[in-house]
Amino acid sequence: MNINVNAVHFTPDQKLVDFAVKKTNKLDTFFDGIISAEVILKIEKPEINNNKVAEVKISIPSADYLFAKKQADSFEEAIDLSIDALKKQLSKFKEKLKEK
Repeated sequence: MNINVNAVHFTPDQKLVDFAVKKTNKLDTFFDGIISAEVILKIEKPEINNNKVAEVKISIPSADYLFAKKQADSFEEAIDLSIDALKKQLSKFKEKLKEK
């Protein structure tokens, strides 16, 4: 799977990029057909809490893509929440494939 990590208006630490790649790679255990993934990290309104946003978009065959956007106190937490949401979406997608 090809994983692209983008940060909007800041340069991410290598540890953060590695964390995002590692977590996104784990989605392969839920569905083998993932073509690529894109992780977008951004900070919304730096003066408030819960301002770290992680958007994860994965491309899968026979559908355009699955998408999750979560906001939290840290990027790691936002990435975890996004990946959890995508796990649920992938399991629903797999159920639909089995029904066909």
